[in-house]
Amino acid sequence: MAAPVPNGLFDSWDKRLQVIGRIAPNALLVISTSLAVLTGGGWGSTRITLGLAVIAAVWTGWWVGLHPAWAQRRGLMGLYYAGFFLLALVLIARSPWFAFFAFTGVLHALQLFHGFWRYAGISASAILIAICQVGGFHRPTPAGVSIVTLVALFDTAIYLGFGLIGQKSEEQSKRRNQALGELAEANRKLEETLAEKAGLQAQLLAQAREAGVGAERQRMAREIHDTLAQGLAGIITQLQAAQQTAGQQGEWRRHLDTAAALARDSLAEARRSVSAMRPQLLEDARLPEALAEVAGRWSAISEVKTEVTTTGEARPLHPEIEVTLLRAAQEALANVGKHAEASRVALTLSYMEDVVTLDVRDDGRGFALADASPNGHGGFGLTAMRQRLGNVAGTLAIESEPGGGTAICASVPAIGIQAADG
Repeated sequence: MAAPVPNGLFDSWDKRLQVIGRIAPNALLVISTSLAVLTGGGWGSTRITLGLAVIAAVWTGWWVGLHPAWAQRRGLMGLYYAGFFLLALVLIARSPWFAFFAFTGVLHALQLFHGFWRYAGISASAILIAICQVGGFHRPTPAGVSIVTLVALFDTAIYLGFGLIGQKSEEQSKRRNQALGELAEANRKLEETLAEKAGLQAQLLAQAREAGVGAERQRMAREIHDTLAQGLAGIITQLQAAQQTAGQQGEWRRHLDTAAALARDSLAEARRSVSAMRPQLLEDARLPEALAEVAGRWSAISEVKTEVTTTGEARPLHPEIEVTLLRAAQEALANVGKHAEASRVALTLSYMEDVVTLDVRDDGRGFALADASPNGHGGFGLTAMRQRLGNVAGTLAIESEPGGGTAICASVPAIGIQAADG
């Protein structure tokens, strides 16, 4: 795998080339002029050479040194290069040592031009340098022209090689800068996405927290209704009965003992509800036995005859399913005790293949079904029962009419313990 290229490599090379392009013309001109003066003829010829060198220095310094921004204007650079080439040609005609200065044309062509004009500038400068390498301008002979041509071709090949390398470096620099720009844009978009995601996560967490708080409030409300409220109602009933039988020692004591037992059971259930634990009845027995225990206790308190029947093959269900059916039975019996004025209640627990149903029927006074609509309470506490059943994909059906008793049917999916764990 190729080693990664440092990010600043090409930018650093470009900056160095620009510095060289500004310094090299005058530096090479000073070298060429010094050598030409040292090896030149009389003072008159030297003055002319020095004058031309000063003009060349002003020309390159004005265009390249004082106005580097003009390098982006291709038309002006073409005019500058033409003037430079003419000055280099005149200076080479006076002394071959100005080949050093002519090499500046190669650097300018690499820096200022692209495509065809870059190669044209390099080739023109290579011809000037080749003339210097063969000793300067002489009367042209076939052999001299051939030698100049060969040297010029050789120099051109070398300088064009440099040009190709420079072009490749420039293209790589452009691609790298483009890639860096795209990467920066991608990073910016990624940061925006991460910021949006963080905001969305915070919003989702807040919503989940609010939903969790709402769900917990509903759970506690149902548990309070199913345990504390019903237990307190039973305690009040027993205390009132004890007050009415104050002169009958046995009955008075029985009602007080029942009230105390209800208080202890309600307290225990309240603690278990706060801890989100299963009712004690389901911890100690299966659902059919727990229903029979609930019905027996309620019958002893309300003095209403109850009958519990189980059909189908009883089997363990998911704990939430069993808790829902047990709470439905408690709510239904509480409603009968508070409102129905019934003399008989029948509970039927039916195990079927896909569903389990609990039917509670009484022979009480009944009520109008409009009072038990999903959006109305009707004093029967059926809304909480519907919510609890809905949490386990269950349903509640009610049949009643004034004077005709009431029948409710709670139906839940028959989800076994193994299926729930899987």
